[in-house]
Amino acid sequence: MIVSVDITEKSFGDKQLYDSLRFDIQPGEKLGIVGRNGTGKSTLLHMITGEDTDFQGDIAVRRGTVVIASRQEHHGHEDKTVLEYIQGDLPEFAQLHRILTTYPATMGDNPAKIQRYSDALERFTQLGYFQVEDELGQALEAYQLPAEKLESTLAELSGGQKRMVELIKVQRAKGDLALIDEPTNHMDYVAKQAFIGWLKQAQEAVVVITHDRDVLAMVDRIIEIRNGRAYAFRGNYEHYLRVNRGQITSQVNEYDLVQRRIQNLTADVIRFRRLKEKSRDPGTIKRFKSQEEKAATELAKLSDTEKPSFWIDRENAELLDPKMTNAYQKYKAKNIKLNTRSAETKSSRMLVQAHELSLGYGDAPLFSGVSFTVREGERLRLHGRNGAGKTTLINAIMARVRGGELASTLFTGTLATEKELSLGLYEQEIDARFLPMALKDAISISYQEKDVPVNEQKVQQLLGEYLFDPISDGAMLVGNLSGGQKARLQLIRMLSAQPSILLLDEPTNHLDLPSIEELEDALAHYHGAVIYISHDSFFAKQIGGETVQIGS
Repeated sequence: MIVSVDITEKSFGDKQLYDSLRFDIQPGEKLGIVGRNGTGKSTLLHMITGEDTDFQGDIAVRRGTVVIASRQEHHGHEDKTVLEYIQGDLPEFAQLHRILTTYPATMGDNPAKIQRYSDALERFTQLGYFQVEDELGQALEAYQLPAEKLESTLAELSGGQKRMVELIKVQRAKGDLALIDEPTNHMDYVAKQAFIGWLKQAQEAVVVITHDRDVLAMVDRIIEIRNGRAYAFRGNYEHYLRVNRGQITSQVNEYDLVQRRIQNLTADVIRFRRLKEKSRDPGTIKRFKSQEEKAATELAKLSDTEKPSFWIDRENAELLDPKMTNAYQKYKAKNIKLNTRSAETKSSRMLVQAHELSLGYGDAPLFSGVSFTVREGERLRLHGRNGAGKTTLINAIMARVRGGELASTLFTGTLATEKELSLGLYEQEIDARFLPMALKDAISISYQEKDVPVNEQKVQQLLGEYLFDPISDGAMLVGNLSGGQKARLQLIRMLSAQPSILLLDEPTNHLDLPSIEELEDALAHYHGAVIYISHDSFFAKQIGGETVQIGS
């Protein structure tokens, strides 16, 4: 065991995040952390690294363990080059590099300094730091970034590029424990396979927060953060789903029995009270009073029990018997509620058509020879490397629908859309103009911009349907929302005008597993067309449709 986590209590204001959360991390194991958005998964990593010490309990790290973690924010590092930033976080690099660069000019014949220099040289060589620049350049290229980016500052990188840099840093550090938060968001399929390949062969222990089912298929153990506690599942994602079904089934049974007992006790309290009031014999009154108090005491104790969070994946839920299905549907965890257009009949009208299309910028096409037709009710997947032009094509479709000029250059071919097509867009990053707005105002404006009636009651309803607190969350600034909360706002905006076609650009990024399933189920019943970009193989299999390769 290299880390032992025993957190008795962790709170944010009035909200209790953890209550008796316990688990350990073994040398070399690959551990996946899952849980609903807002359960404190990222906070947990900060506590393991020591960045967050405001909790009750203990986190014990084995002496000498080198812990390397990916960062979400880079304040104070913006002016560093990528090379300087990564080197600065490599174990012992800064100290050894200082000795090797400063001692030659000052050590002279000093035996102690000569020995320190000699030891540092040997250690620097042992850690492979003389070749580190070449290795980092190769690693950048594996994650679809040119080696020249080593000389770029962090301020010059996009959010997705910074994520790749964090992964390269963690992998090259070769510590004893790597802590990684949502590594595959914004990755294309080639980069994701590179990460999964590293994960499979890594010698260090790896703790990864992810809802990417391709990654979870490769871990040794899954820890689910639920109801303030850690639930451990040995094996990968498939095993987790199977065992989770058994555990949740038992918990639903127990909770159902408690609810029935509460109903019976409530009736008993009323019955004993009435019998006591009707009685005239002191002994009888005393007996009924005693029975009323006993029932009331048990009722108060059971009523204080909070409802657990119940979720079983789609496939395993279908295996439940009818009685358990009814109980599960009654008590299961609240999920986002997506209202999409649906109908029993579909027309064959053409919505979007491309023929031998070539788009790009300046004098350089990003792709050529792309042809497809999308009719009402059809699904189309755009597949290709990051930078191949998938988002450029999505933007071109939007421009055609809205009757505006293309931001890209059309080199050859044609792109046509039905006139006055109602369109819903899910972008990788939320529009920056919404960041300083309150969440409730962003929702209202999203509806108003599409000429859809909206009032305060409708906004409150939407907040509740998408797992926000209608009372407290409406005033939150969009810029302060978590990744998962921003994703849910994107869904609200996308569906605001009951669109006839949806354009989805990596929609599963930041969504938790139940929300991904809800999105998949909603799209399965959606009457309109869907054009989507996704490197989530589970999502692509569920949504289906024709796949069009963009770029080589």
